[in-house]
Amino acid sequence: MKAAAKKKEQGDVTAEYDAALLKRKTDHYVLRLYIAGNNPRSQTAVESVKKICEEYLNGRYELEVIDIYLDRTKNPVDLVLAVPTLIKKLPLPLRRIIGDMTRKERVLVGLDLVSRS
Repeated sequence: MKAAAKKKEQGDVTAEYDAALLKRKTDHYVLRLYIAGNNPRSQTAVESVKKICEEYLNGRYELEVIDIYLDRTKNPVDLVLAVPTLIKKLPLPLRRIIGDMTRKERVLVGLDLVSRS
């Protein structure tokens, strides 16, 4: 009797996991990328994030690029202390990826698009 209950419980967990994976493939992402000026590092960050979004989130994302030198209205809301910083607003949970956006695996993990393993 206990074995049957345990097997049913494992089946429930597997079904929840499968549903979460399916939902992740259909979620709409709202992202903000903070940069500092029009320099090579900022340009590389923008290009890298756009490339990742097109490859993994094609048609399912909004990317707002904010230059902290030009737009100081949003920085206090998001409390950005270093640039470049990519903030995943939606889907929850909120995530921040700070630093080198060319490290594709790190960005994908930060956006919850791949697991950490």
